[in-house]
Amino acid sequence: MMATDENNKTTIGPWLWLGIGLVLVLVTLGAGLGVATGRVTMPGQAGSTASAETQATKPGASKGDGKGNSEGNKPEVALEFMPREVVQPSLARLASSLELSGPLVAPQSAILRAKTGGTLLSLTVSEGSRVRAGQVLGNVEMAGMDSRLAERSALIESARASVAQAERSHFNNERLAQQQFISATAVDTSRAALDVARAQLAAAQAALNTTRSGLADGSLVAPISGIVAKRHVLPGEKLSPEQQVLSIVDLRELELAGSVGTHQVARLAVGMAVQIRVEGLAQPVPGRIARIAPAAEPGTRAIGVAMALDNSSERLRAGQYATAHVALADETQRLTLPLAALGGTGGSGGPGGPQASGEPGLSSGQDHVWLIDNGVLVRRAVLLGQRDAATGRVEVLEGVTPDSVVLAARFDNLREGAKARLVAGVAGLSDSKATVAPPTVSSASASASAMSN
Repeated sequence: MMATDENNKTTIGPWLWLGIGLVLVLVTLGAGLGVATGRVTMPGQAGSTASAETQATKPGASKGDGKGNSEGNKPEVALEFMPREVVQPSLARLASSLELSGPLVAPQSAILRAKTGGTLLSLTVSEGSRVRAGQVLGNVEMAGMDSRLAERSALIESARASVAQAERSHFNNERLAQQQFISATAVDTSRAALDVARAQLAAAQAALNTTRSGLADGSLVAPISGIVAKRHVLPGEKLSPEQQVLSIVDLRELELAGSVGTHQVARLAVGMAVQIRVEGLAQPVPGRIARIAPAAEPGTRAIGVAMALDNSSERLRAGQYATAHVALADETQRLTLPLAALGGTGGSGGPGGPQASGEPGLSSGQDHVWLIDNGVLVRRAVLLGQRDAATGRVEVLEGVTPDSVVLAARFDNLREGAKARLVAGVAGLSDSKATVAPPTVSSASASASAMSN
């Protein structure tokens, strides 16, 4: 029996100690969990726990939302804005501009053509040569023209001799008729012969003049003063009537040929000043609208507009590409806001949201502004119209009224419905209606960041 008891003690002893250790561990974990959850109170925490329970039972005490009393009792902080950080829509006239582009052309240009067929004997000018109106530039050889001229001259001499003979015969017949040696019929016959001879002389003279004119057509004469732009033939080539020989341009006055839509032509007038930028020149060249086409082109519905610019120094050349800007005055008072007050998504992208088209309703439709309405922030979508990049203002067609209080710039972390107020009175708004400087980081952005955190 003794041996048996000793074996049992040897077998049961380790398991007993393991069970006691597990119980102690469980008791320790339970005590720690109770302290963490507040169900078990440590000796030094009894007073603070009782105070917390007393405050929780007081009327008006916040029960919290499971996140602690500190967060449940935290009041909402109102965003504060300075007067310079808000603006009210104002009425203004927005000047716009119309842009036209195209190549420069020389309206005073001419093509010298051969008046008659023949071989080009000489051509004394080439590209870039300056010529005068009436200057002989070359000659064309016309086969048989000299012999034809001699023939016409001989015919004239023969016709003159016939006229002289007819005059003598008629004079003698008149004397004989007075002496009644011949009849009156013979006198009439001699008079008719004299008339025929005179007519033949006139015909021969006209033929000679025609031949001489044809001979003059062999000379190539400049039709206008200017510069030779292109030489189409070379000496020795055979020419046909009306074949192109030279192209001559006058560069002292150039034109820019552009086109506008039918909805824009009513704002243009002949004589309006324009600024023309020509490729290769740093400064724009002044010009004016010279002509406006009376009808639109059937296919494109575009109306041609020609703008003239002075080129007395001949710095510019025909064919250079140029862009003309026409300033258009605005006769309508429009409700406007600063561009900096706009925000946008999609294609608008903030202050640059409205496109510089000058046409209403061309923005992406996502433009918006932030308003302070009854002490809270309101995000309001707006419909934009004409824009004036020079003054930095844009027309607002829908979304705001003249009494709206709009944030003058974009702030980060704004939330619709958040409380907002002006630090100083609304009296400062009247001064900020015309021009609002872009605000710096202020208490409003700091407060908005604090609320987001």
